Amino acid sequence: MLILFHILAFAGIYLLSYLIRFDGNIPPTAMTLAWKSVTLLVMLKLAVFLVMGSHRGWWQYASFADLIALFEATTFGMIAILVADMVYWTDFQVPRSIIVMDWAGTLLIVGGIRGSTRLFRERYYPMLSTQKTKRVLVVGASESGVALARAIQGQASLGMQVVGFIDADPKLYGRNLAGIKVVGRTEKVALLAARHKAGTVLVQTPTVSIPELRALVADCTSAGLKVQVVPGFHALLDGSLSVHPRDVDIHDLLCRDPVQLDGESIGRLIRGRVVLVTGAAGSIGSEICRQALAFRPERLVMLDHNENGLFFLERELASIAAESDTEIVIRVADIADAQRVRTQFETYRPALVFHAAAHKHVPMMEANPGEAVKNNVFGTRTVADEAVRAGVEAFVMISTDKAVNPTSVMGATKRLAEMYVQSLSSVSATRMVTVRFGNVLGSNGSVIPVFKQQIARGGPVTVTHPAMTRYFMTISEATQLVLQAATLGRGGEIFVLDMGEPVRVHDLARDLIRLSGLHEGRDIEIVFTGLRPGEKLYEELYEEAETRLATPHPKIFSAQHRPCSPDRLKAQFESLGRAAVGASEEVVALLKQLVPGYGTPPRAEHRTTNPESAVFHRQQDHEVASVGV
Repeated sequence: MLILFHILAFAGIYLLSYLIRFDGNIPPTAMTLAWKSVTLLVMLKLAVFLVMGSHRGWWQYASFADLIALFEATTFGMIAILVADMVYWTDFQVPRSIIVMDWAGTLLIVGGIRGSTRLFRERYYPMLSTQKTKRVLVVGASESGVALARAIQGQASLGMQVVGFIDADPKLYGRNLAGIKVVGRTEKVALLAARHKAGTVLVQTPTVSIPELRALVADCTSAGLKVQVVPGFHALLDGSLSVHPRDVDIHDLLCRDPVQLDGESIGRLIRGRVVLVTGAAGSIGSEICRQALAFRPERLVMLDHNENGLFFLERELASIAAESDTEIVIRVADIADAQRVRTQFETYRPALVFHAAAHKHVPMMEANPGEAVKNNVFGTRTVADEAVRAGVEAFVMISTDKAVNPTSVMGATKRLAEMYVQSLSSVSATRMVTVRFGNVLGSNGSVIPVFKQQIARGGPVTVTHPAMTRYFMTISEATQLVLQAATLGRGGEIFVLDMGEPVRVHDLARDLIRLSGLHEGRDIEIVFTGLRPGEKLYEELYEEAETRLATPHPKIFSAQHRPCSPDRLKAQFESLGRAAVGASEEVVALLKQLVPGYGTPPRAEHRTTNPESAVFHRQQDHEVASVGV
């Protein structure tokens, strides 16, 4: 169909050139020449267009690049006609003026038809369509904003009509970009949306800061407007992809830069090896399994005492494992069962161990300190000892910021686990590495799913303290950095992940309420319940005695600390083991003796990545009675 169009267009344009050249009164000799040469000329031009591919393409998406391609093909076609006219067509000569007018006519008419097709689709088709369209404002009058608007106009299935740009720069107000006006500033979004009858605001997440996005969501929610995002929109600058707007998610408001990994070094560590993951059914453990599979281990041993979690994880990963030619092994086991753990090491001989198994719920462990000791301390000791005994190349333990100056049983037991793993590095060829980080978004039992459940029930949303802050990162980011840290460790290091700035939990709750389309105070209440046993008002990533050092990766740091003697720790563990089967008070008392800083009042100051954050926390210290989750 496109070829037929070009044949007819080329013939018509060529004959039209004669009409223009002779003011509509073509002499008989010229008319004879036109009819004799039209077939050869059309065939020559068509051959050039076919070779250069300029006859193809969806005209409704015609772009400047397509016009350049048309210009090139038309010009080469004109040159080909000139050469053929001089060399081969000796029995007749096409006037040079006709060839030039044919060139100009091809550009104007063929280019005009292509451009008008796109213009009709973008400007007039939405008006004629019976489909109901949503009027939208686009945030950001930039190159990517214009590309977004054009992509929306060219994608009728979206049912959207861009009625204006809004931007924080007042100098852009009133300008027209791609036929769309910059209608005002971002902070007046509610007024502008009402004026232009827009019900949706589109945001490109890479082009706005987190505070700007949070403020925009707050303003739009108050005005009853819907906010949608188009992540990674730089990919649309060439017009090659479709637009898929989605609702703003809490991850957008806590967004962090993508992690850059040294995939080659991770591949060398994992590819073709046997990898064992404890706590494999948990949030972090399961994500380690998913990401490790991408590096094609020979065998992936997934160990957990949660048989249901393992069952569903195996079903999820089976097809991926088949593609990567990896054998998946499911083992149900308690890490505190030394003989059971030893059997797994002897049977599968792992080269790499990721130890993610742990009891992590702070209030629950306050009520069950013996179980926390059994799992977090003695379970870690068992897995670490068996890793050393089996000659494992690298052992990586997942730790938590709650292990720093702990005020909870969970934090204290994780700190003891850190100390034990670090102590083994001096007496073992196995690289013993610990990775410490804060809260991960969406993990089992984390605050965000709890808030969502409370909002779904109609509230109230419970926050322990208005000043409570936490560090947050995504599960995917944390796991990627864990894999990277495994390649960096030489043994004995405690790696600390860059968690960014702490986030107020109160702000997090308010953001989730807004994202649910509700209003705090009117639709749903936030209630402050007070700190629970073992909870901190804020978290820390480094102890006072630790020195923070950079590593080759910008998001991974090393907390340098003098390791404890393994013999000394083993002697202390004997008394802790006897206490763990007794009264809770005895367990807690002994933990306070063994873990430096546990049970002492919080320091007046602590380290943060932002000096302003430190000032804020010093102002809040007088309110702290106990510190945690």
